[in-house]
Amino acid sequence: MEGRVIAAHGRQYVVELADGTRLPCFPRGKKSDIACGDRVDIQRTSDDQGVIEAIQPRTSLLYRSNEVKQKLIAANVDQLVIVVATEPAFSDELVTRALLAAESEEIEALIVLNKCDLSDKLAAARERLAVFARLGYRVVELSALEHADDLRPELYGVTSVLVGQSGMGKSTLVNALVPEANAATREISQALDSGKHTTTHATLYHLDGESQLIDSPGLQEFGLGHLDRQEIEHAFREFRPYLGQCRFRDCKHNREPDCVLSAAVAAGEIDDKRFAAYHRIMGTQR
Repeated sequence: MEGRVIAAHGRQYVVELADGTRLPCFPRGKKSDIACGDRVDIQRTSDDQGVIEAIQPRTSLLYRSNEVKQKLIAANVDQLVIVVATEPAFSDELVTRALLAAESEEIEALIVLNKCDLSDKLAAARERLAVFARLGYRVVELSALEHADDLRPELYGVTSVLVGQSGMGKSTLVNALVPEANAATREISQALDSGKHTTTHATLYHLDGESQLIDSPGLQEFGLGHLDRQEIEHAFREFRPYLGQCRFRDCKHNREPDCVLSAAVAAGEIDDKRFAAYHRIMGTQR
């Protein structure tokens, strides 16, 4: 049988079958590289349990990694939705890193500025997001408490995954968009057979017949250890017109002579803060 993973917790998964049945499943073997959103082949082992035999080919895989381990976020997604807020303060670098991960997988990206009802904080948040808007990234402003439906047109017809730091109002947004989300989470926890599994690594919800939304836990960092220097350079979309034009093939875009990226920064064609973020990510000093 085929199905789609709609929830993950450790080595336990809930797989939704074609008829809407939800079946708790375990992977074969000790290693598990299964993500929420994966399409999988399963075999029933009983009326209320199954085993995942294989992962079907993916269209995309969003994950983060450091020197030690990698953390799968979601598979087969079309759009990454990064939730930030007017308060508490959000991390510009986390937004940058999430965008780079999306670019590397050719996933569309959307930034949601939440808590826009806090009007005294709005101008500062807009200013910080302006650099991303100038690069062509879409920014939607809303208040999840009152205007979450403003986001629905951006989610229609695709599978989106929400990411964001804790405190940005992501859960409020999910509950507003998916009123039955808490009930669905309780049902999944029951399927996984205990209250200790109330927080899954990621959960997929159906917004309508054409649209899915994957919620992921709040995060405070977004490692890009799985991307090499060339991949990171290419993921900075504003770098692309200049890549390959430096004097030296292995140019680190630091203090090398005739570096076209450095020249573009000096000319105001590349944002200096984005260029500084690139060097922080690469671990190089300017």
